[in-house]
Amino acid sequence: MKFQTNTESITETMLNGFFVDWPSPPSAETHLTLLQNSAHIVLAIDEAKNQVVGFITAISDGVLSAYIPLLEVLPAYKNQGIGKQLVEQMLAQLQNIYMIDLCCDEDLVPYYENFGMFKGNAMLKRNYKMQSGKLI
Repeated sequence: MKFQTNTESITETMLNGFFVDWPSPPSAETHLTLLQNSAHIVLAIDEAKNQVVGFITAISDGVLSAYIPLLEVLPAYKNQGIGKQLVEQMLAQLQNIYMIDLCCDEDLVPYYENFGMFKGNAMLKRNYKMQSGKLI
């Protein structure tokens, strides 16, 4: 497994199979754009298959705050420690940032607590017609 922190040599064809169970998943083209536009990324790549198998993104002001909106590992690669490595590498990139926030489902709270994160309150707004990255 190779990990990299940029989209150099990443193509849309390497981004298949993500956003499982999303009613309107982003296209591979939109996925690549969101990776390119993120302040920080870590990609897990199965070099034998030339496939991205996991990724994490962060958006940040580079000074005080960062938000981790996405962590995904392909279903066939789950429970192999890839997600843990992605989170650890992202937190290392953000080690000089004061606040690192993310929102997750209740069942994932213990997972993120393992990284020293704690449960807080959040306010959310979702524009589901834009879930795919394009108006549907």
